[in-house]
Amino acid sequence: MRGPGVTALAIDLLAGEPPASLHPTIAMGNWIARGRSRRRTLGPSASFAEGAAVVAGGAVLVALTADVADRLTAALPGSLRSVARAAALKPAFSVRALLDAAAQVERALVRGHLTRARALLSWHLVSRDTSTLDASAVAAATIESVAENFNDGFVAPLMAFRVGGLAGAYLFRFVNTADAMLGYRTPELEWFGKTAARLDDALAYVPARCAATLIALASLITGDSFRDAARVMLNDADATASPNAGWPMAAMAGALGVRLEKHGHYRLNAPARSPRARDIRRARRIVLVGSVLAALATEVA
Repeated sequence: MRGPGVTALAIDLLAGEPPASLHPTIAMGNWIARGRSRRRTLGPSASFAEGAAVVAGGAVLVALTADVADRLTAALPGSLRSVARAAALKPAFSVRALLDAAAQVERALVRGHLTRARALLSWHLVSRDTSTLDASAVAAATIESVAENFNDGFVAPLMAFRVGGLAGAYLFRFVNTADAMLGYRTPELEWFGKTAARLDDALAYVPARCAATLIALASLITGDSFRDAARVMLNDADATASPNAGWPMAAMAGALGVRLEKHGHYRLNAPARSPRARDIRRARRIVLVGSVLAALATEVA
C-alpha cells in the first residue's frame, strides 16, 4: 500500500498545525495530565501500576479511534481516499512547527536578544532551565532539539504509519507525548512515568537510527558533511543516556561540524567548534531535506 507521506508533509508545510481544540496531541496531553492529577500514591509499585494504567488506557483509546478513521478514509473513492488519509495522518507529526520554532530562536540570537532566545528555546523546544545558557549553548540546544525531534516528530510516526496505519502513527504519538510529560527521573515521576519512558525507547529504537541516516544523506544535498555525519553518528551516538536521542543529534553534529554538549551529561563531536546562530539555519535545512527524503521513501517502500 502506497503511503500518503508526501501529501501529508505538503499539508504540514503549507498549512501548519490544526487548531488546538481539534488537535489530537492536545487531547492526548489532556488525558495524560488528568491521569497524573488523579494518582493516589507515590509508592513505587502503586505508582508504576497507576502510570501503566494511564498509558495503556490512553493507548487503547487512541489506537481504536485512529483505526476507525483509517477504515473510514479507506472506504472513500480513489484520489479522495489518498488526500483524506494524508490529512488524517498529518496531525500525527509536525515538521513546520519545529522548523518555525527553531527559526524564532535563531532570529533572536542573530539580533543579540539572548534573553528572548532563552525564553523561546524554553517555551518551544526544551523542558530544562535555559536561564543561564550563553548564546552558543542556546544554539546548541536548539540544534539538538531540531535533530531529536526530527525523529520523534516525523520519522518515527511516519514509519509507524507504514507498519500499522493511522493506529500505528497515533499510538507512537501518544506514547511519545506520555514520555515527554511523564518520563522524568524525579521522586514524583520516576515510577509513574516508567512505562511511558520504556515504551518510547522501544518504539523509537529503529526510527532514531533511520533518522540519523537520513540526516547524513540530507547533508549530501545541502552541501554539509556526509562523511563527518556518519563518523560522529557511529562514534558518539551512545554518549547520551537515551538509547535513541544520541543518534540523530550525533549525525547532526557531524554534518554541521559543530560540538553539541550538555554539561555533565554528554559531548558529541568534541573536537569541533561551538555552534553559532547561523548553524541553526543549516540544521533546519538538513531536517527539511531529510523530511522530504523520508516522505519519498514511504511512497516506494
